[in-house]
Amino acid sequence: MTSVPQAHPKVQHTLRLRLKPKGPATGYVDGAWWPRSGDLTAELPDLAEVLAVRLGRVVRVAYALSSWDPAPRRVEVDGGRTRLEGFTYQDKDIVHVTGSNGGRISLLVVPPETAEPAAHDAMMTAAHRDNADRPADILDVGGIPVPRQVSESAAQRWESEGGPAHQHD
Repeated sequence: MTSVPQAHPKVQHTLRLRLKPKGPATGYVDGAWWPRSGDLTAELPDLAEVLAVRLGRVVRVAYALSSWDPAPRRVEVDGGRTRLEGFTYQDKDIVHVTGSNGGRISLLVVPPETAEPAAHDAMMTAAHRDNADRPADILDVGGIPVPRQVSESAAQRWESEGGPAHQHD
């Protein structure tokens, strides 16, 4: 039997997280998270502890591989196994967190290097009850640069679903 790596020990600092009020789901995200680094295994324990109030124990985190440092497929968090599922096609600005109660929370991820005023604005916008903006638009409004590159596979998928991508002049 192989052992599951443990997430890094908790570091005492305030978690930078804003969630929409409980209620019917609206929009692309349920709030925003501003991690301090790109190390998902280091950031996860604090996030899991706070989200446990709504989700129970965090059992799965889906994330964009290009947005985070390499991570194992499973880590131990708060005495339980959490699956880390990195995808090449997932929106790089979002993590999806699933709990033991079957609930899921989708969070806008504000890049760690973002200046505090811009991060605060993006987090407040994402956590507004009626916000339905796309994650990239929330970051843009806050002045947080978002690369606008479309991967070759995304372009091919677009062409197979309705024609070539539209070119703006």
